[in-house]
Amino acid sequence: MSIVPLESRVAVLVDCDNVPPEIVDHALLMVAQFGRVVLRRGYGNHQTLARRWQEVLVRQAFTPCLQYQYAAGKNTSDIALALDALEAMFDQRADTFCLVTSDSDFAHLCRKLRERGATVCIVGEPKTPDALRNACDQFFEWVPSEPAQAQEETAAPAAVEKAQAPSEPVAKAEPTKPLPKRRPRFLIEAVELLADGTADGKVDLAALGQYLKRTNPSFTPNLYGHSGLLSMIRTYDMLSTEQETTGHWSVHLASKPVGEAETAAT
Repeated sequence: MSIVPLESRVAVLVDCDNVPPEIVDHALLMVAQFGRVVLRRGYGNHQTLARRWQEVLVRQAFTPCLQYQYAAGKNTSDIALALDALEAMFDQRADTFCLVTSDSDFAHLCRKLRERGATVCIVGEPKTPDALRNACDQFFEWVPSEPAQAQEETAAPAAVEKAQAPSEPVAKAEPTKPLPKRRPRFLIEAVELLADGTADGKVDLAALGQYLKRTNPSFTPNLYGHSGLLSMIRTYDMLSTEQETTGHWSVHLASKPVGEAETAAT
């Protein structure tokens, strides 16, 4: 009987007063490779949480942690975030922490968490000081993307939703047409991210599927016209599959120059 390894429990704590809301989506993509996100919290004052942060916190199921400023110039949000992180570690609710911030004041918190055996990563902007970068196990830099890129990323899911939307009543029912086979770019990016941390550059197919589910719980190859994840991967020129001696399948980047994003239907 095989023993299933325990998943790491990840806490994502966002310093909303210090970073823009657009960074959250990138942070969740990065931490999904470490384990299951069990704690999602965003810290900020009333002005921050009630305005620009409200939409993303609701959409990504974060718990807003409102902190009032009792005196001018005092950032109570930082203290609340640090206390909650230590509490989650001591209560064993989380063993991996992702701090979304560019504030070097959290460097001491990172060191304390790591001293207790926790894994700490930071997702921050290019302005993040070295003091914070070097205090964590891994730093993920987030650079704002162009509006056009954001539209391209959402174009494929929108097309699927439109295709699945109920049509207007007609006198005679027509047979349902299968969805066109598509190759979204995010699958290549997932393999690149996960393979980067392996010695042989391979990603277990099951681990890849688990990662895709973590980043998007509604993901299924059927939405992109494929019967399964393995058959979907085989349509990519930039990806290769291999069956290991154990019988499991692995995925790796093909040994050819990376070209344009593969989004066209085959």
